[in-house]
Amino acid sequence: MSDSPIDNGIVLVTGASSGIGLDIARLCAPRAKALVLVARRKDRLDVLAGELRAANPKLDVHTFACDLSKREATEQFIASVREAGLGIDVLVNNAGLGDMGVFEQSKLEKQLFLVDVNIAAVIMLTHAFVAPMVERGRGAVLMVSSGFGLSYLPGFATYVGTKHFVTGFTESLHTELAGSGVHVGQLCPGPVATEFEEVMGNQTGMKVPGFAELTAVACAREGIRVIDARRALIVPHILVHLLLWFTARTPRWLTRFFLRLVGKRVRRARLAKQAA
Repeated sequence: MSDSPIDNGIVLVTGASSGIGLDIARLCAPRAKALVLVARRKDRLDVLAGELRAANPKLDVHTFACDLSKREATEQFIASVREAGLGIDVLVNNAGLGDMGVFEQSKLEKQLFLVDVNIAAVIMLTHAFVAPMVERGRGAVLMVSSGFGLSYLPGFATYVGTKHFVTGFTESLHTELAGSGVHVGQLCPGPVATEFEEVMGNQTGMKVPGFAELTAVACAREGIRVIDARRALIVPHILVHLLLWFTARTPRWLTRFFLRLVGKRVRRARLAKQAA
């Protein structure tokens, strides 16, 4: 029997309608006994479920529409999973949102929306499904965080803050659950070619160079490796890995000095756009 809880297990993936979540579901499908897919867009989930069932006739696929920014909806989703008797072996906390702009000019509602999806939903789902894993002595949680969970940049204040939470939360649980049979690890990618940037709203008009961007499926493969190899942290893409390595070893005052220059440029660009 494989040591990975993905094999013949029940895998829950949030944000499975597109991007990294969709590709994680596709990669787990040939190995898992059942998939539990959740996102706001159930029509997309149902299309994906049909695709996965056609390719894997023995696979059981459950789809749930849920707005994870709403705590009552998240509670109802958790209750539905329990009522269906779905004992989750692998939880993939992939759903997440970003935002770009000058903080004091941003809409408070959107900032709180980010906090609810990127933090509150992660806490609620992890709290609900880790306890049964611990009781069984087997399971895994994959947190899809971000390179911003290990760094920071002006123009992304709330998003960076939420990802620093995810990184700290994951590292704490990873050590807390040592010896329990439950593995908790995280994926911290840099730029990924998904809908994320479009949804976030790129106000600069600048695009990430192709050589620095990772495909969603390549990122998903690294996420699977976090679970299979019981890795605490993987930063996919060598350029992002090296950048974060150098950032971690740069004196904080020096990083701050250069990023203040970037912050001034971001603010000027935003004000110029408003004046145009």
